[in-house]
Amino acid sequence: MIRNVAIMGATGAVGQEILSILEERNFPLQSLKLLASERSAGKEFKFKGETLKCEVLNKDSFKGVDLVLSSAGAAISQEFAPIAVENGAVVVDNTSFFRMDPKVPLVVPEVNPEDIKLYKAENGGKGIIANPNCTTIMMVVVLNPIEKISHIKKIHISSYQSASGAGAIAMEELKQQYKDIIETGTTTHINKFPFQLAYNVIPQIDKMTENDYTKEEMKMFNETRKIMHSDVRTSATCVRVSSLRSHSESVWFETERPVSVEEIRNALKNAPGVTLKDDPQNYVYPMPLESAGKDNVFVGRIRKDLADENSNTLWLTGDQIRKGAALNAVQIGEILAKGV
Repeated sequence: MIRNVAIMGATGAVGQEILSILEERNFPLQSLKLLASERSAGKEFKFKGETLKCEVLNKDSFKGVDLVLSSAGAAISQEFAPIAVENGAVVVDNTSFFRMDPKVPLVVPEVNPEDIKLYKAENGGKGIIANPNCTTIMMVVVLNPIEKISHIKKIHISSYQSASGAGAIAMEELKQQYKDIIETGTTTHINKFPFQLAYNVIPQIDKMTENDYTKEEMKMFNETRKIMHSDVRTSATCVRVSSLRSHSESVWFETERPVSVEEIRNALKNAPGVTLKDDPQNYVYPMPLESAGKDNVFVGRIRKDLADENSNTLWLTGDQIRKGAALNAVQIGEILAKGV
């Protein structure tokens, strides 16, 4: 039974969003503990009319805790998630550390909720459930209803990822860069990004791997297969753009048989977690400005590929901090609270 909840990494962008979503959705809890680093100790946050003080994360933080929603970084999760489990908690982890662990389910509730039970030791689990990468979450929410029509064999995806994907400090850095350039014509505030992001795009997110794809791009290949239980092959180019919040993706996919645009629209019209906004002749399509702060993934620009009868393309956008991270974790928590 989930009664006592802790947010690990409570002062970061995702942690703060988790706090808001728990209140918005009236998550069934009796107590809530906010955990962060020493520099955040004592910070106060409002929750359901009460003032909660942030506590320093340590090995004794999890006594009496049933559910930990973790977004404190991979190294912190590596160290503290097993300790939380030893104390009897279930951990829903937002970092990359456990995602490809074969004993840890990787879950998007709209796609594979049945995998949640695999966290249990009796099912071979470690007491941990991993939250996928933000770009992967948004893509599979949209592609899963299409997969049910005809198996998706290949995906080519280009992402347009906002500053929010690099955290709250990165969002402030982008604002400062714009301010600097407007006032002085240049900026020296370049810390969270490898290059100036303001008035620019950067075709690199995370570090390069040996095959010249970035870690972010390889996450999309590997995580999509694990979530969808599929042999699909995904080739991604992930790009940081100078918008503040919400990611967008241009997605090309090949199915086993030709699938019409109308079939795709019908599949997405009532799909969970999806808002269809697709009236191209009247220039109606989704943009990150309108998906920011929203729960659903917005999709439009659905077209038959001109070069391949078995392929289609679409455009999607969604809030990286909400569905791409915090909301997905809380949704998993809600399923756990029902007694999975």
